[in-house]
Amino acid sequence: MSSSAPKRDAGLSLLRKIIHIDMDAFYASVEQRDNPELRGKPVAVGGSRERGVVAAASYEARTFGVRSAMPSVTAKRQCPDLIFVKPRFDVYKAISLQIRTIFAEHTPIIEPLSLDEAYLDVTENLQGIPLARDVALRIREKIKAEAGLNASAGISYNKFLAKLASDHRKPNGQYVISPEMGPAFVETLPVEKFHGIGPATAARFNALGIRTGLDIRSQSLAFLQQHFGKSGAHYYWISRGIDERPVRANRIRKSVGAENTFLTDLTDFEPMMAELQPLIDKVWQHCEGAGIRARTVTLKVKFSDFEIITRSRSLPSPVTHRADLEWLAIGLLQAEMPLPKSVRLLGVSLSSLQHRDDAEPQLDFGL
Repeated sequence: MSSSAPKRDAGLSLLRKIIHIDMDAFYASVEQRDNPELRGKPVAVGGSRERGVVAAASYEARTFGVRSAMPSVTAKRQCPDLIFVKPRFDVYKAISLQIRTIFAEHTPIIEPLSLDEAYLDVTENLQGIPLARDVALRIREKIKAEAGLNASAGISYNKFLAKLASDHRKPNGQYVISPEMGPAFVETLPVEKFHGIGPATAARFNALGIRTGLDIRSQSLAFLQQHFGKSGAHYYWISRGIDERPVRANRIRKSVGAENTFLTDLTDFEPMMAELQPLIDKVWQHCEGAGIRARTVTLKVKFSDFEIITRSRSLPSPVTHRADLEWLAIGLLQAEMPLPKSVRLLGVSLSSLQHRDDAEPQLDFGL
């Protein structure tokens, strides 16, 4: 480790009591709650059509390898008895608000990440409960009593570890990572289990011989910044169990997007258009679930030589239908054809976000 590495006082992080609440298989659990015939069966919320995508899978479906963002045809192949259910985002949003009301009984410092998960800072909780683990237990018990759903919780002194902890006892459990446990817990963690490190970044770590949190911690800050840019500093500190990001109430997300790296590079328009469909589905399902709309659509293209281009279109009014998003995204791709090189990755994102209730009347694309 470099002797010139900066020093950071972990005191602020150590004083915090942060809970990460994650609803268990939220969409699918709601459907099983409301329809007794679905209980105990493999359920996928999402489209069953050829180009559909799984928005959520029950734990019974997950045992077959079915997961969110998986193409529906793949999910059905892996689980022939899979039952597809059409999403009911209005219902999910109403339940999410009900759960958020329970959070607010304990703290005003709530940072929702999606309809089914949130960070809570309970350092000074409203009910004066000394232990954060007891706050988490009360919240989970009340969610079960009032909404009939299971939630898991992670409790720690920072956001990074709280998120890891909530995954540690799923489903329907909770886990505490204390300040004394934090650095050792991270040491043994494979890099692909770090929240925020996706498959491509994990592969880059592995190519450098870095496979665990301890391996990251053994690198200098300069080395990590050289190979991972601005994210290098973040990896440097979290590998030491340090994360000083505060829980941000009323956090406004700047954009929402999805992308996919292909096993084989693509050159023709039709296969690229087909690959865009599940990405468009995923982005639109997030917008529906979160009740947001957007005015700017961006297409990302990464070529076989890793050059990246982006093409965007901003509109005077928000996109209000999935078909409109598809029309715009494919239009951006079509305008670039023929592409000069084969394509290894495509991505679609929306920005200039606003709440659906604030959106102006929809645009007419003549579709």
